[in-house]
Amino acid sequence: MPSVPLPRAVFAMDPVHLPLLFPARLLARLRRAAEIDPALVARDFADPGAAAALSGAEVLITGWGCPRLGDDVLAAAPRLRAVLHAAGSVRSLVGEALWEHGVTVSSAADANAVPVAEFTLAMILLSGKDAFAHRERYRTTHARPSAAQTAGTGNLGRRVGVVGASRVGRRLLELLRPHDFEILLHDPCVDAADGAALGARPVPLEVLLRGSDIVTLHAPEVPGTRHMLNRGRLALIRDGGVLINTARGALVDHGALTDELVAGRLSAILDVTEPEPLPADSPLHTLPNVFLTPHIAGSLGNELERLGRVAVEELERLTAGLPLAHAVRRADPPRIA
Repeated sequence: MPSVPLPRAVFAMDPVHLPLLFPARLLARLRRAAEIDPALVARDFADPGAAAALSGAEVLITGWGCPRLGDDVLAAAPRLRAVLHAAGSVRSLVGEALWEHGVTVSSAADANAVPVAEFTLAMILLSGKDAFAHRERYRTTHARPSAAQTAGTGNLGRRVGVVGASRVGRRLLELLRPHDFEILLHDPCVDAADGAALGARPVPLEVLLRGSDIVTLHAPEVPGTRHMLNRGRLALIRDGGVLINTARGALVDHGALTDELVAGRLSAILDVTEPEPLPADSPLHTLPNVFLTPHIAGSLGNELERLGRVAVEELERLTAGLPLAHAVRRADPPRIA
């Protein structure tokens, strides 16, 4: 019985990511599922080498740094039938032309949600212990905190408000289950039964903000969520409350948040900001009640292999004629991060 030829695939991304996404053992597995040249990584589809490879490509394996996939790609790759994105959202990547031509699209967004949720859980636990404030005091006092300084510290019964039952939000809810937290959830698409299944109590956003010790954001950035935490809503968070944002900076009015943080009424853990990065003279760089990180919650370093593994598994399904496990539907991109 003649063997079925492997599909021809092309990498399209910033080549700096390739070794971490597809280390040797994973690349070998990928090459058993497709005909691909690891030395050719397209960043400019007009480049002669890329154009020659695209002419016969059936699959694009994309990642960060891939140009937008529009009519020009379909013209250059008339045999294209699948885009396997070894990263998160495809909203800014896939143009309408691909959907109209029935190209199958898959994303590793579920895998990318894992480290974001892990990072957020760590920040929640550290916030509950008031670890960042204790660190600041310890730098100057070099002494253990007094009983009065630890009276409000601890994670037993801490109330955590999760805004958004997104991929990251749902993964975080799973990670929160073993801990002694009370979980509030705001997501307009989640009802009481769904919330109970997720281990959370669905409430309106204003109720969540008033009632939570720690508020963590996991909503997508869409027109309806821009500055969803405006000045008025930030004012609802109790004095001493903590805001965690590992989603998108645009979800928060940063002018209003800066005022709250400068006043010392709130604390914040911000992995994303608006703009990003913040200006060098922003007070958020030096405020003791702000823990600022440079967008590191998502997949970094060896975590990238998890994204590559999803792309390889999807390719194996495609080759075997099986449905993809992480397919993106045409209706999804406008409402996802």
